[in-house]
Amino acid sequence: MTLHLDLMQTFGLAVIVLFLGYFFNNRINFLKKYNIPEPVVGGIVFAFITTILYSKFNFQLTYDMSLKTPLMLTFFTTVGLGASFKLLKKGGPKVLLFLFLAAIYLVVQNGVGVFLAWATDLNPLLGLIGGSITLSGGHGTGATYSELFATTRNLQAALELAMACATFGLVLGGLIGGPVAQRLITKNNLTPDEDDKNEVSNEITFDPRDEDKVTPLSVMETMLIICTCVIIGNLIYGFLQSIGVPAPSFICSLLIGIVIANICEVTGIYTIQKESVDLCGTIGLSIFLAMALMSLRLWELTNLAGPMLLILLVQTTILAFFCYHVTFRVMGGDYNAAIIAGGHCGFGMGATPTAVANMEAVTSKYGPSAQAFLVVPMVGAFFIDIANALVIQGYLNFLPLFLV
Repeated sequence: MTLHLDLMQTFGLAVIVLFLGYFFNNRINFLKKYNIPEPVVGGIVFAFITTILYSKFNFQLTYDMSLKTPLMLTFFTTVGLGASFKLLKKGGPKVLLFLFLAAIYLVVQNGVGVFLAWATDLNPLLGLIGGSITLSGGHGTGATYSELFATTRNLQAALELAMACATFGLVLGGLIGGPVAQRLITKNNLTPDEDDKNEVSNEITFDPRDEDKVTPLSVMETMLIICTCVIIGNLIYGFLQSIGVPAPSFICSLLIGIVIANICEVTGIYTIQKESVDLCGTIGLSIFLAMALMSLRLWELTNLAGPMLLILLVQTTILAFFCYHVTFRVMGGDYNAAIIAGGHCGFGMGATPTAVANMEAVTSKYGPSAQAFLVVPMVGAFFIDIANALVIQGYLNFLPLFLV
């Protein structure tokens, strides 16, 4: 039996799933201690419930996910609206450094996948699927390359495996980021920068517990700005698609947000209220993640044969090790670096919203990190996709003896 939920029913269920995460986080000390994001907790719990219903009673839900993309665009637009010239100047070198670091890890991630696939007598293409194609690339990149491998290299069940790997990564990316960042903070006695402490009222934190004072008028003005960014961003995205320029849809809205925010800052024609931007971004991020995770079909993970599951478990362990020992040290070894390391766990195994949720969970407990909220979304939302495509193509070009 299949029950289809319409738009409002899906939205309402996503909010329930979100509060389910708050319920468990408030009552299970492990989840609270290691800063596991509430949407991840609620989504996983609900996914287990639907899995039981499917396995025992052959009952499943289908959803109207029409709001999922607008919520994602809302979140990324607020990231752009929070990026002033001051922050960009301060964080610019860190963006380039983190991009270089993340690109290096893509090479490592695919190397691990291909080697383990070869060692377990699997087609090495499955190593790429269990590498950056799905873990750093997500469901969209996984679907694209699995279709390519199925048609050009006759790889069987490629799409099913890709979706299962991406699902596995999304869940694990939301589980390991908080513990990694917290361990770094507590072990090294790290605290936020004084500048971040002094400017905490102006920072966009994506923390659902914020108690900022906003007014209906300021929220509506902010919603108008966000809608303007999304509309212009979609027009630019459509133009880029028409001339064959590959780009994720949300990067255009994010960049328009940066432009508008800095025009307002330089000219003084309008003051964007950070509290209202924070409010809209937090709602967009939280419900988007709840929707993404509540729709997981955990029973599809049974499609992962033993060797593929081994690959993914090793990938998770290596990413946590890399973020803890390499990302943290290279990014400066300070509080901001610890938050960035937690974010790297998120998009290294899942997606940028998961990375931001990881960082939000940690900063809500230990304090703000404006640099991390600039660096990680900028790299994870756009640049990493370009680097990933180049790294994947490099493996396809230079490993012809293995990829047959």
